[in-house]
Amino acid sequence: MSPFTVLALLFALAFTAFASPVDTNGTALLEKRARTGRGTWFNVGLGACGKTNKDSDKIIAISSNIYSNGAHCDQKVKITNTANGNTATATVRDECPSCGSNDIDMSPSLFEELGDLDTGVLKVSWYFTD
Repeated sequence: MSPFTVLALLFALAFTAFASPVDTNGTALLEKRARTGRGTWFNVGLGACGKTNKDSDKIIAISSNIYSNGAHCDQKVKITNTANGNTATATVRDECPSCGSNDIDMSPSLFEELGDLDTGVLKVSWYFTD
């Protein structure tokens, strides 16, 4: 192997080590990757997280694939309507068994921050913030 190849390999390894997220407080790092899917709305009530909400609360239900038996209950989520750029923040309070993996179901008041209820379905991008 040439000296240039060795140097390039060492640089790549060092760069990878510095670019990797490091857990500094002993807890798992939060995944910050954005997900893109369909956003719909529903009339809320008692959710899978065990809390009762009203339609004016800014909450979402996430797919069963991501819900993980309530592991994300009460986590904050930032949502963007990819068509108009409107954004909103919500709290995970329910599971959506009929949603695709990256789809979310939103309370009516939350949906209205992003689009018109008559639209029924929005293309959204979202990620956990905490």
